[in-house]
Amino acid sequence: MPKTIRYTLLSLRDLAVSAGPFVVLAATLLVLAYWWLDPNPPKRVTLATGPAQSAYEEFGKRYARILAKDGITVELLPSEGSAANLQLLREGKADLGFVQGGTSATDVDTDEELESLGSLFLEPVWLFYREEAARQVAAATPGNSSHGADAGAVLASLTQLQGLRVNVGTPGSGVPNLMNKLLESNRIEPGALKISQLEQTPATVAFLQGELDAIVFASAPESLMVQMLLQTPGVKLMDFAQSEAYSRRFAFLSPAVLPRGVVDLAGNIPPQDVRLVAPTTTLLTRTSTHPALLQLFALAGNEIHGSAGWFKRAREYPNVKNNERPVAKEAERSIQAGAPLLQRYLPFWVANLVERMWLVMGIIIAVLLPLSRIVPPLYEFRVRSRIFRWYGQLRHIEMRAEETGGTPELLEELNQLERRAEKISVPLSYADELYALRNNIQLVRQKLQKR
Repeated sequence: MPKTIRYTLLSLRDLAVSAGPFVVLAATLLVLAYWWLDPNPPKRVTLATGPAQSAYEEFGKRYARILAKDGITVELLPSEGSAANLQLLREGKADLGFVQGGTSATDVDTDEELESLGSLFLEPVWLFYREEAARQVAAATPGNSSHGADAGAVLASLTQLQGLRVNVGTPGSGVPNLMNKLLESNRIEPGALKISQLEQTPATVAFLQGELDAIVFASAPESLMVQMLLQTPGVKLMDFAQSEAYSRRFAFLSPAVLPRGVVDLAGNIPPQDVRLVAPTTTLLTRTSTHPALLQLFALAGNEIHGSAGWFKRAREYPNVKNNERPVAKEAERSIQAGAPLLQRYLPFWVANLVERMWLVMGIIIAVLLPLSRIVPPLYEFRVRSRIFRWYGQLRHIEMRAEETGGTPELLEELNQLERRAEKISVPLSYADELYALRNNIQLVRQKLQKR
């Protein structure tokens, strides 16, 4: 054995044997804690979005790009819209989904397995109508003369929609349920309107061809259909003069104003402020979704929805207001405080592991620290036992010598003991006890030789 290994101040082997049980215990506790806490999220998650070319689809793509940086694959699940997303969440076919306020068919939604990641943005109710249809309504209204028909060719109330051909979107979009609530609040029977439920693209084509008198969207202004219709000649956007009253009647609605010229400053579109009602869109998730994923989606939401827009100021959204369901704690912390400290400097997987395991690691250390005090005495005992065990044989030889006197057999046995003692290897810090053993062997030899 090389001298550099044999002559050391510390016996690594004895130290490993002495501390081994505690290391095994600590490792076992960490493995059990990791299994119980499950700190790292799955690498694939399903997000229910919406129809093609919708704002939901565009936002879904942005979330997928941001989470891909942390190794998370976001599978986008197209749907008819908000109501379809809610159903996909209830059935467990999606982990997260964009859901518009008021989507549920009832005012009270008791889905205990769903929670919110905060309010992301407003989705105004865009009720576009043809000027020609408005003139027909104005002409048919008692008290309007033919001369004043053009001047009154403006729809300012849902009650004026009676008898018109109105498309309210597909059942999966959530708009039909929303419109039913608004019409009911105006005491309008659904049969008083010629309602159709076409998808966005076919409905827009039919509207532009004159086959529909009005078309209703509930979408973010990023929607291509909305931006196109806002700039189409002969198409007007209905002004909800009672927007404040609607927001008081329905908790999921907020009054919103489309400022004059915000669509096109040079073209002054719209030519005046337009009052709208806007449900708040939230990102819903199942309560079984991994907490780390909720944190990542909430942080991505801060980046995607935090800028200024047509209906919001910078950093006004996301927020924890106007939520019909409880907001997840992970999301609330991320919305209000941003990224945790460690995630600002370390890779997500490392920072997340430390953040979710630090408490358990502290408990394990608190438990093992008192037990670790046994290690030094145990180490010392193991090293010294290599020396002390030979004292028993030496004492036995000495006692036999006192009883029988010195004999050649005892002397030979003592020599063998000495040869074995010379082969004992102990750390240099215990060398004094090794040499004390060899000195004591010499003392017993002297006694035997005298006898």
